[in-house]
Amino acid sequence: MGTEKPVGIVLLQLGGPDSLESVEPFLYNLFCDPDIIDLPLAFLFRRMLAGIIARRRAPRVREIYARIGGRSPILKLTARQAAALERALRPGLDARVVIAMRYWHPMTGRAIDALVEAGVEEVVLLPLYPHYSKTTTGSSVREWERELRRRGLSRFRVRSVTGYSEHPLYIAAIVRNIGIALKRVPAEGRNAVHLVFSAHGTPVSLVRAGDPYQGEIVKTYEAVVRTGNFGLPHHLCYQSKVGPQKWLEPSLDATIERLAHEQVSRVIVIPIAFVSDHSETLWEINIEAKLEARRLGIRYFDMSPALHTSADYIGALRDLVMKELTA
Repeated sequence: MGTEKPVGIVLLQLGGPDSLESVEPFLYNLFCDPDIIDLPLAFLFRRMLAGIIARRRAPRVREIYARIGGRSPILKLTARQAAALERALRPGLDARVVIAMRYWHPMTGRAIDALVEAGVEEVVLLPLYPHYSKTTTGSSVREWERELRRRGLSRFRVRSVTGYSEHPLYIAAIVRNIGIALKRVPAEGRNAVHLVFSAHGTPVSLVRAGDPYQGEIVKTYEAVVRTGNFGLPHHLCYQSKVGPQKWLEPSLDATIERLAHEQVSRVIVIPIAFVSDHSETLWEINIEAKLEARRLGIRYFDMSPALHTSADYIGALRDLVMKELTA
């Protein structure tokens, strides 16, 4: 690898509010991102618009976080992933795994400072977004580059993982967790389960502009179905729509409504684009969608576990790092 100095691994993740008070500034940071608000001449009004959107959305979002513990669990869960990956890379590699959240602390600047203090010169940017999009991995990498320019740093040799939608260990991790959820279904009803794969949505305009996200989601979905060989009906849908523009369809809500109309009685939702729990899984799926499913007559509703620090998922991350360092 060309150095005996420690190697820095930067986990790129969204971040989330760590208190109810931080909900509005978190939303402001989110909507201030030029990769999120991408309109002609947006640089003239982006900050003002972000402030308006954050103020309007904050009361409802605070209610959601109050229902799931008063904060996002994403930092705690990402810290566990960082520690697990560091253990997996050692003793063969002196790895310093740090976290760079995009919209709330610890943010990219803090990660860079930690790597400088540790004497790191070689860095791997490792997204915890398995599917590349300009709004997730792309935005995080651009923020990394902006922070380096602000500091006038050129010491790092940087390699970047872009996506891993079909990595065999990542697929195996999802398959294993679906198996865990299926075992929770009473044996007499297991053959009646429908598997609903739910990914974070994105505007259709982004896909039409060439963003590869939807294509990578489809690859993961097909690989999981093929590898798992569950022999059960399966569906792909999208969630978390924000704003009036057209987003990818079908939505999770529409899928649940359709299945209920078709007299489906047992559903397991697989959060296919999420590697750890946060509001999209704990609230949107496990509370909101569950309540709606039961209201519509679906008697059994469950969500497969998130990947968190599963051995296969951490193994996939380790493999991605080592391939970048030995390429």
